[in-house]
Amino acid sequence: MTVKATVAALAVGGVLAMAGTAFAQDEKIKIGVSYPTPTHAWAAGMNWHAEKAEERIEALYPDVDMILVNSPDPASQASALEDLVSVNQIDALVILPFESDPLTDPVLNVKKSGALITVVDRGLSQPGIEDIYVAGNNPELGRISAQYMKTRIGEGDNIVILRGIPTLIDNERFDAFMEEIEGSGINVLDHKHANWNRDDGFEVMQDFLSRFDDIDAVWAQDDDIAIGVVAALEQAGRDGDGMFVVGGAGMKETIKGIMDGNELVPVDVLYPPAMIATAMDVTVAAFKSNGPVAGRYILGATLITPENAEDFYFPDSPF
Repeated sequence: MTVKATVAALAVGGVLAMAGTAFAQDEKIKIGVSYPTPTHAWAAGMNWHAEKAEERIEALYPDVDMILVNSPDPASQASALEDLVSVNQIDALVILPFESDPLTDPVLNVKKSGALITVVDRGLSQPGIEDIYVAGNNPELGRISAQYMKTRIGEGDNIVILRGIPTLIDNERFDAFMEEIEGSGINVLDHKHANWNRDDGFEVMQDFLSRFDDIDAVWAQDDDIAIGVVAALEQAGRDGDGMFVVGGAGMKETIKGIMDGNELVPVDVLYPPAMIATAMDVTVAAFKSNGPVAGRYILGATLITPENAEDFYFPDSPF
């Protein structure tokens, strides 16, 4: 998978020295991996990639013990972090926080135990706690989506936009999209939040279809939203009028459709649930590499097309 990484080459104090001296030959390097219990498709895919990375890493490095824990809410995740330190005595933590604010102090406490900290996707509310940060590129997701739109439509054409949950992530995607299409002459008829949800996507698209007779394209921003959009188009009998939909994330059903030449959803923009596996690999490298690995790793928002879709298709994943 193509990864665009921005790395600040700042050595973690003592990390590499620890890799060479602190672990006896038979002593395990213990790495805790903490993330939310999957409640939607993207998170289920993340869980799958974490488990596959655990199998691969432990087979490659017999002295590495990956300890995976998922939690149903912020309080449970905070409690799990305490156990990872007190019971498992971890040397490093990889965490995708359930929420930023309630997990900041618990992660800081893990940091104080001497563990290396890798944060994934959702940043903490206090900067500087993490040694490594791994995330998708939300502004690029918006830009890439808009760039593709401009290859298909132009001045005088009409689009509608279904946004995610009102968050910084959504704002970054939306603002970058709007900046990219500025000056193209493409008309944004309306934009509404669909909360990265299929049912909300269906209802919002129904509203758009009832109000607008001429829609050339839809930016759904997310594959779950796009499923709801397609269902609304099919119910209204407007799925064959030349309109197309651009989603995002890399859901396997969407990618399989692209591979099969789906004209209604012809492309997708990657926001990989596999970023948890990348974070696990980079964290292991902090103990195994002879070079610095600390910094920020921002994964590219690749445009998935019929030509490269097979590279991003994981048929055994739930997402």
